[in-house]
Amino acid sequence: MRQILRFYVFCMIAPIGYIQLYGPGPAGPPGPPGPPGPPGKVGVLGLPGQPGLVGSEGYRGFAGVSGIPGLPGPVTMCKQDAFYSVNNNVKTLKQRIAKLKLAIDYNFVRRVDEKYFVSNKERGTFSMAVEFCSQRGLELALPQNEEENNALTQVFSSDYKMGWINIENRKADGNVEADVMFNKWEEGHPHKSIQDTGCTVLSENGVWRMTHECSLNAYIICQI
Repeated sequence: MRQILRFYVFCMIAPIGYIQLYGPGPAGPPGPPGPPGPPGKVGVLGLPGQPGLVGSEGYRGFAGVSGIPGLPGPVTMCKQDAFYSVNNNVKTLKQRIAKLKLAIDYNFVRRVDEKYFVSNKERGTFSMAVEFCSQRGLELALPQNEEENNALTQVFSSDYKMGWINIENRKADGNVEADVMFNKWEEGHPHKSIQDTGCTVLSENGVWRMTHECSLNAYIICQI
């Protein structure tokens, strides 16, 4: 009897999405960052930015030392009078230049008309103040009007407000009022009880006070 061989073919059908031949595997976690690359080329210079806002106005500075006034202009006069006038003007100008040269050597300078008040803002006793000024060919300051008096107070600092002025009582009668044309004595000054010696300080409000403590440490101000 003829034997019939039966061959059974088995096929396995799988979804296409699950068949992957020779493809990459699943992605792994990211590796560590690599070293930085070399710097790039310098870029093109950009356009200038918009101008900024104008800043607030600064504080007003201190006034500088006044310059030397110029010579007066030509005048019509007799030749002889003109000669003397020019000579006097030149002499006056030389005096002003000499004063200015002396004044610019100090830290503090104030000019009132033809007078300069100068100081290095140092303090000392009355005798030290007199000696300091005289060694420089100057005099201890003595204001002759209200404007000069106010100019002296500008040397004061925020924590000390006394300066020596050139009034010393060494007269037998103690009368110092006759020595000055202008004065600004504080009420009750000068002390009539100070007969032998006394020195005068300019105080914060511009008033004058006589004191027997001539060893006080007050500002030294000279005049040119």
